[in-house]
Amino acid sequence: MSAQNKLIVKFNEVDKHDVGLVGGKGANLGEMTLAKFPIPQGFIVTANSYFEFIKQNKLADKIKNILQTVDVDKPDQLNSASLKIKKLIIEGDIPENITTGIIANYLALGAQLKDVLVAVRSSATAEDLPSASFAGQQETYLNVRGESNVVNKVRECWASLFTPRAIYYREKNHFSHFKVGLAAVVQRMVESECSGVMFTIDPLTNDKNKIVVEAILGLGELIVQGAVTPDHFEIDKKTLKITHKIIGRQEKKMVKAGTNNKILGISKGRQSRQKLNNKVIEKIAAIGKNIEKHYFFPQDIEWAYQNGKIYIVQSRPVTTIKETGKVNAEENKKEAITLKQVLQGQPASPGIGVGPAKIIYSAKEIGKIKNGDILVTVMTNPDFVPAMKKASAIVTNEGGRTAHAAIVSRELGIPAVVGTTTATKTLKNNRVYTVDGAKGLIYEGAAKIKSKTVSLTAHQPELEANPLKTATKIYVNLAEPEFAQKIAAKNVDGVGLLRAEFMIAQIGTHPKKFIEEHKGHVFTAELEKGLKEIASAFYPRPVIYRTTDFKTNEYRDLKGGKAFEPVEPNPLLGFRGAYRYISNSDVFKLELEAIKNIREKHHLTNLNIMIPFVRTVKELIDVRSLLSQANLKRSHNFKLWMMVEIPSNVILLPKFIEAGIDGVSIGSNDLTMLILGTDRDNAEVASEYDERNEAVQWALERTVKICRENHITSSICGQAPSDYPDLTQKLVEWGITSVSVNPDRIEDTRTLIYETEGSLLKKNDKK
Repeated sequence: MSAQNKLIVKFNEVDKHDVGLVGGKGANLGEMTLAKFPIPQGFIVTANSYFEFIKQNKLADKIKNILQTVDVDKPDQLNSASLKIKKLIIEGDIPENITTGIIANYLALGAQLKDVLVAVRSSATAEDLPSASFAGQQETYLNVRGESNVVNKVRECWASLFTPRAIYYREKNHFSHFKVGLAAVVQRMVESECSGVMFTIDPLTNDKNKIVVEAILGLGELIVQGAVTPDHFEIDKKTLKITHKIIGRQEKKMVKAGTNNKILGISKGRQSRQKLNNKVIEKIAAIGKNIEKHYFFPQDIEWAYQNGKIYIVQSRPVTTIKETGKVNAEENKKEAITLKQVLQGQPASPGIGVGPAKIIYSAKEIGKIKNGDILVTVMTNPDFVPAMKKASAIVTNEGGRTAHAAIVSRELGIPAVVGTTTATKTLKNNRVYTVDGAKGLIYEGAAKIKSKTVSLTAHQPELEANPLKTATKIYVNLAEPEFAQKIAAKNVDGVGLLRAEFMIAQIGTHPKKFIEEHKGHVFTAELEKGLKEIASAFYPRPVIYRTTDFKTNEYRDLKGGKAFEPVEPNPLLGFRGAYRYISNSDVFKLELEAIKNIREKHHLTNLNIMIPFVRTVKELIDVRSLLSQANLKRSHNFKLWMMVEIPSNVILLPKFIEAGIDGVSIGSNDLTMLILGTDRDNAEVASEYDERNEAVQWALERTVKICRENHITSSICGQAPSDYPDLTQKLVEWGITSVSVNPDRIEDTRTLIYETEGSLLKKNDKK
């Protein structure tokens, strides 16, 4: 857009593609303003202004010198470095053209109203990506009034890019401190009578047919902080009717008092009453449904209610929808924990965590949390994240399912229970407890169960590994290198689907931009690092690496992506997979170089390749030619697999096999959508999406049997085997050679296949 070089922009000058200029928050506010959603007016001091400020004050080298000796895992060092850097920024001079621009836009925002109240919110250019959010990394300032105050709060937002939690976050996620910029959103204040958060998907179960709305009295800061327990509403997305609600007891609220925020008590008679009537909640849900429809992706939305009007103050993609974390609520009910229940709260993040309780009351005490502890506190904030990563479970007194503790726990894959009211008093330090995050229950003692929902992130004792052996291989779907060691310790035969997209999102920059800057080797080295971590963790077990299957809309979100990616009406059916490799062979060669280095330099010959979205036999032949040019040729220890996810793959499978592949893996998600012509992410038709449909099952059976006849391996890596045990049984009966499942389903899938194989042997013996 023409806004790219501007220091300050109005909301209606930017859209969702301008994350690099105005950050995720700013880009989404611009996008929603243009789409006519009820957004309070505002403007954005762009990342260009921040970078200009850093340049004019010659701060880059000073900041670099402070950071280069810091061990971010040592809180004292981290806090000291943060204070020094923030002091440099606060004392820096803002260039005059930026200052005058802020003042002019602030005055225009007020129109006839002198000194209008505004919120000044940080919007980092690397936040709110689809891969992560960790809400609250930078600061927000409410009820700001006056020209000089707005200018100063913008500078304080810039300084908050170097809070301890923000420095830690970037280090752990491999973001450059000097490539991440910060925009400041200046937006008219809504003096909320009620406010809250809405998810257009159930954040606990990933049920896309639900909308979850949580509401409190007063300003919304307390709900995000988890300082109060909100009303909780579940709404059917199709009918927009409330199907379930829990009314929280709210003892305090935040309100505007002059230019400050003030915490007030709530009368006892009002504390336990519903905050907004059903009709308003359903109207809020209707707006959320439309926002999701606009973005084609589930949204995490902050809203406010004043004088009978609903306002949307923020929206971002839900970052906790992970195939590795999907929860089947009915299956969860079958878990039998016979221990004494000592506490109950709201389920916030699924999984079962076991460990000693460690009670802390502020982020200053996070050093007390050791690997495998249960972190028990009043509420968490972003400063708790380093400790949360070590914990086997999180338990809080306050907060709801949309509080910081809940969101971050789901993102990290750590079981969590919030809103218990009395956890810090009821639970005892160093006593061992079992936390069931899916049910919101805490038990005394350590559970001994074969749980499929045990946290994979936490460093906790394993709960009864499954020693069973099966003829059908049990592989795992994996995307994040940091989980490799823990998952590799399980009873699993290898990785059936190693997804590249997470690692590339972590790199953060479009590969063509690297090539344009003659830095292709940097992209290769970063990808190589993640591949090595996973291949070495599983060696000598096979690791099947699916080469990049980003779609154009996902590639555009990478730094520099808009310069190289077209805007497509339907990216799912667009420029992706094998066709992209052939068209952009320079990018594919960078990926192949990383694979070659893993196998030759690091001698990890267990790494194999799988090609996604191959529309035609010719595409497969052309991709094989590129592999050959990179000196990656099929052999006894280097296998080439192809994804079967397009009807043409099933119809022409014998010809694909003849063109030269060693195995296939069925991507049941895309295959089901394309056979049934149904978008599973579209709530209007999602009920028609079913992998057990007879047309889909015909395709699965045909694929497995043709592979068996041609003596090549067959696998399945979509969601279906994790969701439908009866389908897994059929696949085994047809002769599938492996099943690749989410990490939380390894043990029960192994048991199911063991029993299925046993039944087949008995049948054969009778014959």
